[in-house]
Amino acid sequence: MPYLHVGLRAVWRGLSLARCTTLAALRDLRGGALVMKSLSTDIYENLGLEDWLHEYVEPRDRQVLLLWRNCPAVVIGRHQNPWQECNLKLMRNKGVQLSRRRSGGGTVYHDLGNINVTFFTSKKSYDRRGNLELIISALKSIRPQLDITTTDRLDLLLNRTFKISGSASKIGRTTTYHHCTLLCNSDSSLLSSVLCTPYQGLKSNATPSTPASVKNLWEEDPTLTCDILMDAIAAEYSRRHDLQGQILLVDPKDVSVLPGVDRFTQELKSWDWIYGRTPKFSVSRTFSVDYNLTRAEVKLNMNINRGTIESCNIEVLSDWLPSEMCDQLATDLIGSRFCPTETMVLANAYLRVCPQDRILHNKWNVLCEQVMAIM
Repeated sequence: MPYLHVGLRAVWRGLSLARCTTLAALRDLRGGALVMKSLSTDIYENLGLEDWLHEYVEPRDRQVLLLWRNCPAVVIGRHQNPWQECNLKLMRNKGVQLSRRRSGGGTVYHDLGNINVTFFTSKKSYDRRGNLELIISALKSIRPQLDITTTDRLDLLLNRTFKISGSASKIGRTTTYHHCTLLCNSDSSLLSSVLCTPYQGLKSNATPSTPASVKNLWEEDPTLTCDILMDAIAAEYSRRHDLQGQILLVDPKDVSVLPGVDRFTQELKSWDWIYGRTPKFSVSRTFSVDYNLTRAEVKLNMNINRGTIESCNIEVLSDWLPSEMCDQLATDLIGSRFCPTETMVLANAYLRVCPQDRILHNKWNVLCEQVMAIM
């Protein structure tokens, strides 16, 4: 399928922030629909591009299909709790990004072996099942032997057993978008590891994900690649919309073509959006601390709202550490972010003013490491 390598710049000449100008530029393209492919593999830039298109392109004037891929990332739904959904420490160690999308639904893993497909339409034309049937038709057109079905939850199953695609939607007053994943040759080992939370004692009303067995299409047919799948989906979409089969390449970083897109991207990258939008939750844990052949049990209770610790109680069930030190840590944590980096800063600051006792300092570090481990 041919690409328009000139990108949007040649088509959207004189684009401004005004919605009407954006629409006029879109109408310069022939046909009532458009196929786009992102040049970025950055999760925040691609989600920002989705937001920009949702904001500035009225699907009643044009329907849009967007194809995109990302470097390793975990993407949680708008109303989810990241501590409940994934292994944040492992993700930090592996360099896997965490993002929160604006649509609902459950948590998914992205990497370059996964395809993301977004359908932009008017609210009146919203048809989530129809979009999935389009993807099935595209796959069948290139590999008729594949057994792919749609579930009542609007997931795609391979061989009626393994999930290969999950969906979510954002429905506005007049416009919508429906996006879904498609597993081609993702790192299934890393996928299962980062989507397994180690955090215990959490109580939350956040939307939970539904676990499922997954499989790559590549495992069923090793000749399949992401490029083959994207071309097939674009071709099927073009056939249904009577397009000429061209894919418009777009760079989500190009603010001269997408004015204001950086505002969407920066918000999606912010701590306040990723963690601060987490619904209120609590943590209740009992754990052991050890130092130099001595051990104690610790009870910890926290309430976290919008990513910030609202209340905290830490109790060491012995004289292993003076109670006033535990009380000081709990007091310092109130009002701080529920994150290990901020806790480490608070812990180190206290050591600079507390009595110079090596044993107490070491025990304090052990306790703080255990507290950070739950974040």
